[in-house]
Amino acid sequence: MHLIILALIAVFSAAGSSAWAYEAITVTDGSTLTGTVKLEGAVPKPKGYNLVTLPDPYYCGRISDGQGWRILQPFQVGPAGEFREVVVYLEGIDKGKPFDEGGVPQIEAKDCLFLPFTTVVRDDQSVSVVNMDPVMHDIQAYETSNLGARVLFNVPLPMNSQHPRNFKDRTEAGMYHKHMAGPPMKELVKLTKGRRIFVMQCGFHAYMESWGVAVNNPYYAKTDDQGRFTMTNVPPGTYKLVVWHPYIRTVNEQTVTIGPKGTVEANIAIPAPTGRLYANEVLDHAYVRYNVTEEEKKEIDPLVEKQDHSAGHH
Repeated sequence: MHLIILALIAVFSAAGSSAWAYEAITVTDGSTLTGTVKLEGAVPKPKGYNLVTLPDPYYCGRISDGQGWRILQPFQVGPAGEFREVVVYLEGIDKGKPFDEGGVPQIEAKDCLFLPFTTVVRDDQSVSVVNMDPVMHDIQAYETSNLGARVLFNVPLPMNSQHPRNFKDRTEAGMYHKHMAGPPMKELVKLTKGRRIFVMQCGFHAYMESWGVAVNNPYYAKTDDQGRFTMTNVPPGTYKLVVWHPYIRTVNEQTVTIGPKGTVEANIAIPAPTGRLYANEVLDHAYVRYNVTEEEKKEIDPLVEKQDHSAGHH
């Protein structure tokens, strides 16, 4: 299992970590930085996981292709190339607006997904993970860089004790339920100096994956359904604008100059990666490593979402 997880982890060089502490000040002449991120080229194929070989196929198969396979598409791309759930952040700002103290970022395990797929956290602060599912999950969190992986934390994610337990029971009580939160697990994200990327996976369900970026200033955003991002109250200056997605291996950054009390537009095109990105890429032909019987296919019903190998769904 350890080797499988290592094979899934993307390796990054985390350049540009600030050596100084960020200072919150009142910004009187700040500007807005906005723009779009597009993926140019063919959207990469998703990952495919055989439900029969992993625990809880009946519940976790509620999102599946109806053939016994669970699909994970890390690239969320709209019809015109709108690149969604991409993190955009500025480097080189040592003083500016305060961080939004909106509480600890929360990641939910829901329908055997970690949501959201990408999260932005402050380094040396905590993240909270909650199990909404009626099955056990297990968080394995690693930091990644060009130096390899290091374990951050590994904790079981308990389920709410009120959940029904028999998922072979096809009755309403067995298959349809409200998501109920288990006890939150609050864990510290403290990355080694010079690193800023970490990944969380479930030790039981390999298709559950969530990536995080640790930032040292509050000038960051995630792209929306239109691939658009906005940062407000940016102090005037020249900075490095970084675009990050866990499976884009190339560095994507540009220099932006922000003047006082204005709006700067930055429209960014990211070349789609080509070639095989992961060991368990969905295959076009019908070859399957493990046989999934017709009986098992009938049992594993995609009751929540029918997945298509070519669709941009999680």
